[in-house]
Amino acid sequence: MVTQDYFQLQNKVCVVTGGASGIGFATAALFGEVGAKVILLDINEENGHNAATELNKKGIMAEFFRCDVTNSGDCIAVKQMIEAKYGTIDVLFNNAGVIKRKTVVDLEETDWNLVIDVSLKGVYLLSKYLIPLMASSGGGSIINTGSGWGIKGGDKAAAYCAAKAGVVNLTKAMAIDHGHQNIRVNCICPGDTDTPLLRDEAKQLNLKEDAFLASSAVGRPLSRIGTPRDIAKGVLFLASDLSSWITGTELIVDGGGLA
Repeated sequence: MVTQDYFQLQNKVCVVTGGASGIGFATAALFGEVGAKVILLDINEENGHNAATELNKKGIMAEFFRCDVTNSGDCIAVKQMIEAKYGTIDVLFNNAGVIKRKTVVDLEETDWNLVIDVSLKGVYLLSKYLIPLMASSGGGSIINTGSGWGIKGGDKAAAYCAAKAGVVNLTKAMAIDHGHQNIRVNCICPGDTDTPLLRDEAKQLNLKEDAFLASSAVGRPLSRIGTPRDIAKGVLFLASDLSSWITGTELIVDGGGLA
């Protein structure tokens, strides 16, 4: 195998949740650039179809499928679609997530449920139905999106911190349970990244976007916030053969923020 082959996902079937925008879309694009067949999952149908069309125009084999990762019926439908159309799955990127910038005192129960359900339950639910298909095909790689705040707490983000800490440790449990099936499970932990999610945080905190993004870079050794492509490169590493003996761990991609 030549060096460049380690980066390739030629004809691999890759599923990306939250694939209509941000880190999900950037990762889907990068997967496609190295030969993957990409399935974008999201609840935003308009953005999802537009994202798939944009990738198709670049010569990437991509399609969109609406999926609410908190709904078992939707997750089962995704599994059935993949099984019927592709017969296999090689990479699952559990990336869908939401954030509510509130303390436990200010947080409504409905907000708590939303954040936990999308960011944590969604990882469990889609994995539940896709792991058997991945195992029957000889194994694969699962990457879950955690956060720096899944390792270290943050202010006014109680539910998000709880959900992402859960994702980090769920990743380890999944790696232990499914290693014998040749399934590697790892976690990508981004720092502040310029996505619609981060910009929505500014609105929730009643701050100006530009000032909020600038403040998010303060204290990072690399003196900037991340781009979706920055995170996508880390996901590709964990999806590819470059990480063939890596499982049950978290890869922090945050410009040195936690350091």
